[in-house]
Amino acid sequence: MKRKNDRGFPDRQAIVAFIKANQGNVGTREIAREFGLKNADRVELKRILRELADDGTIKKKRHKVSEPDALPPTLVADITGRDQDGELIASPTEWDEVESGEPPKIRIQMPRRPKPGTVAGVRDRVLLRVEPTSETEGPAYRGHIIKVFDKAKSRILGVFRSLPEGGGRLVPVDKKSADRELNIAAADTHGAQDGDLVSVDIVRTRSFGLASGRVKEKLGSVKSEKAISLIAIYAHDIPLQFSPAAMRDAEAAEPANLKGREDWRDVPLLTIDPPDAKDHDDAVHAQPDEDPNNKGGFIVNVAIADVSFYVRPGSALDRDALDRGNSVYFPDRVVPMLPERISNDLCSLVPGEPRGALAVRMVLGPDGRKRSHSFHRILMRSAAKLSYAQAQAAIDGRPDDTTGPLLDPILRPLYAAYACAKRARDERDPLNLDLPERKILLKSDGTVDRVVVPERLDAHKLIEEFMILANVAAAEMLEKKSLPLIYRVHDEPTLEKVHALAEFLETLDVPFAKSGALRPTTFNRVLAQLEGHDYYPLVSEVVLRAQAQAEYSSENYGHFGLNLRRYAHFTSPIRRYADLVVHRALVRALGLGEGALPDSETPESLGEVAAHISVTERRAMKAERETVDRLIAHHLADRIGASFQGRVSGVTRAGLFVKLAETGADGLIPIRSLGTEYFNYDESRHALVGTRSRTMYQLGDVVDVRLIEAAPIAGALRFELLSSSSETAPRERRPSGPQRRPSFKAQPGRSPDRKRKPGKPKSGKGKKGQGKNKGKNKGKGGGKKGKAW
Repeated sequence: MKRKNDRGFPDRQAIVAFIKANQGNVGTREIAREFGLKNADRVELKRILRELADDGTIKKKRHKVSEPDALPPTLVADITGRDQDGELIASPTEWDEVESGEPPKIRIQMPRRPKPGTVAGVRDRVLLRVEPTSETEGPAYRGHIIKVFDKAKSRILGVFRSLPEGGGRLVPVDKKSADRELNIAAADTHGAQDGDLVSVDIVRTRSFGLASGRVKEKLGSVKSEKAISLIAIYAHDIPLQFSPAAMRDAEAAEPANLKGREDWRDVPLLTIDPPDAKDHDDAVHAQPDEDPNNKGGFIVNVAIADVSFYVRPGSALDRDALDRGNSVYFPDRVVPMLPERISNDLCSLVPGEPRGALAVRMVLGPDGRKRSHSFHRILMRSAAKLSYAQAQAAIDGRPDDTTGPLLDPILRPLYAAYACAKRARDERDPLNLDLPERKILLKSDGTVDRVVVPERLDAHKLIEEFMILANVAAAEMLEKKSLPLIYRVHDEPTLEKVHALAEFLETLDVPFAKSGALRPTTFNRVLAQLEGHDYYPLVSEVVLRAQAQAEYSSENYGHFGLNLRRYAHFTSPIRRYADLVVHRALVRALGLGEGALPDSETPESLGEVAAHISVTERRAMKAERETVDRLIAHHLADRIGASFQGRVSGVTRAGLFVKLAETGADGLIPIRSLGTEYFNYDESRHALVGTRSRTMYQLGDVVDVRLIEAAPIAGALRFELLSSSSETAPRERRPSGPQRRPSFKAQPGRSPDRKRKPGKPKSGKGKKGQGKNKGKNKGKGGGKKGKAW
């Protein structure tokens, strides 16, 4: 029975029960239809839903509502063990324990006759279709395996440590396995020397004592930076070799020709990329619109490498690309999504060579808004390959031999079109978090030379804005054609994060409106108030941490950071599988020929792909971040005892995390080393506060530290505090309100982190759940070298 209250509305219990029964697919429209509510009743219904969201009974995600922290219908999970009945138990692969607590358990239901590729075991990674259970005991969810991604590893990566009596031990590089060493017999060392990075096959396990292993491959000494990226590659199971079938397909591929294409070889498109870019997948061109009805407007052309022509659905190349999900960029190497024959040759838009491309022609009005767009499958010839600095120098009056002839006919119209597009961008007012990106420069021997912060130029912003426009056009076109697609989505911050941010800003006497519709402008106003102030870097970090993380989805709930209603990734199919799917959908929607999205693809099947590539994106980001940490720790290992200036980048009950100004490296100052008094963790202030002296160390404080320990394999640094800069010396304030966290006495020999597991290092990256989500590669369509939005 659909219970209603005295006003004729369904009561709260009935609404919540309906939401729970239809997890992930319920919005205002569905609830109104279920309970027979008229249009005039929707204002009251929205009020009730808002109340339910405010008190935490439900969670609101744009136009959909669900139970708090409910799992999506499709997700990637790791099988962690079995229950007492022998059934497999899994947990979500992506889960923020800091924010959401213990991950929910999922009981795997195996059919009597499982389909090929759906038989899994403990430690396997799988794609699941999940649904909540009505059971009062046991896991809250049950799951059905759609696909097995990764089988449990029988080979592990570690550092070989020789023993005097012969043979040795393997110390795994995986922090989760760091306390599970393997015994290597003398006959099984394969010539490994002490300190070598090796891969080992597990040959025997024991109930008691050490398991045994056999060295399969020597990867080099951990003392060499060239081996450090391999640690992340192996630790995160990033595929390094392409299948023989994929390589055969790549080598057999031939250059595109005019068959089925428009001839754009006379359009002077050019590429603008970082100076060390190996592949060039986008080219741009702009000119004033000659239409008298669009005076002051521009025509902008964006051409993207036609990867769908070479990578056909279901082919060996396609299977390998989907498995990888994206390219992974390290300081010393790239692990590409596609073989070099495709990515660096046939699909790279190199100057002077005919290349197949999928292009979008966009008409901008004088106000910068896109008036219309059309897609074309073309054959093009790039007029030039420029770096950002090179293009900017030409516009700033310093052209070189390459840019001089291009300045008036090509570069000036490009910049004029960008100035026009910027008007609409400024009116749209996307989230303005332009935080500095550091880049590691290596010497020829692979060692760290220096860490730099590349200057943010208008050339970067020009390419970024044109890529965003092209991405929006792709999403709009596919929606118009009613074709399924993979969106790039970014949810608005949760209510809890918004309240936490407001409480923090209140401690700085910065007003922040928590009520009303949340928009990027809300955060931009706060940042604008503090620009040039000592607190600006601090507030920028806290605002960033309040944001949700972008992901891929077959369901559109908008892009909060860019302030866009619909958005898809279209501009980098060489390095992102999501873009390849969008290309295929456009080919199918517009009847552009071969390589189209199969008719069998549905929103449900693309939802499975989106879940997988969201995980591979997180995997790549984590591997890239860990490699940078290890490289810098290796670089600083011979500077123990040196002093550095840095800024407090994280505050936890364990101590202070400090980011060094010189290298951007993060390290920990353990709370026990701050002094002899107790320090309280003040969550609202992001601070540690001394109970006796009231000394406060807060996120964003500038501090001087001494390097005490560097652990290159873990990528961990440990500091001791020397002093605080006069700019932001530790304040002697009494925190407002009650303390939320227990205090810990800062004294030698006592760890403040009482829950630390044995074998887990005390130093290193500890900011779990703070994901900055910054792209380390060419993040086009969200910003090259920018936030991965």
